[in-house]
Amino acid sequence: MRPSRRAPDELRAVSLERGVVKYAEGSCMVKFGDTHVLVTATLEERLPPWLKGQGRGWVTAEYGMLPRATLERTRREAAAGKQGGRTVEIQRLIGRSLRAAVDLEALGERQITVDCDVIQADGGTRTASITGAWVALADCIAWMKTRNMIKTSPLRDNVAAISCGIYNGTPVLDLDYAEDSEADTDANFVMTGDGRIIEVQGTAEKTPFSQDEFLALMALARKGVGRLVDLQKMAVA
Repeated sequence: MRPSRRAPDELRAVSLERGVVKYAEGSCMVKFGDTHVLVTATLEERLPPWLKGQGRGWVTAEYGMLPRATLERTRREAAAGKQGGRTVEIQRLIGRSLRAAVDLEALGERQITVDCDVIQADGGTRTASITGAWVALADCIAWMKTRNMIKTSPLRDNVAAISCGIYNGTPVLDLDYAEDSEADTDANFVMTGDGRIIEVQGTAEKTPFSQDEFLALMALARKGVGRLVDLQKMAVA
């Protein structure tokens, strides 16, 4: 039995609320159960120096966790003077995931920065961030279209992410912290709306896993991402 009493293939309650920040071109409050992330998308008429003059744009991401997003207060990284390795890894993952579904040439010589701020963490902050980031990005692009800044949408597909793991010997979907901290295997799957894989991160936390177990996790992830994509489409419809 899972601590949350969910079925092995059951997501936590998921919500995607758009337009939650007045000034951002796109925004979304994403909730995966008790994991809550505020996502904003900002359009800028500038590019990194190494991209100038190439006729294409860029999508990048920043990620952070508020001090009391967790059970005990964590020190702000700004106070420490540098970002931690986990933060850098996650924000690079978010940026890579979004760019996989964007036609950067159609975006033009502009940059969209997606900020993901974790307000409350209960496992799966990176997967929630990616799922909500796509909604904020879609709203930012819609904002551009209404102002005739682009002729066609650069978005080629949806992008969503979900965690899976082996908990008490059973493959399960969408781990909360209670499961994540005790799981034998922990994996994150990032996929497109049509089921193609963008990235897989999988680790044997306690016991190495077999190919059959990996395929079971993959099957769960496909089901979970399919549901998340349906919710994304409903949110931006």
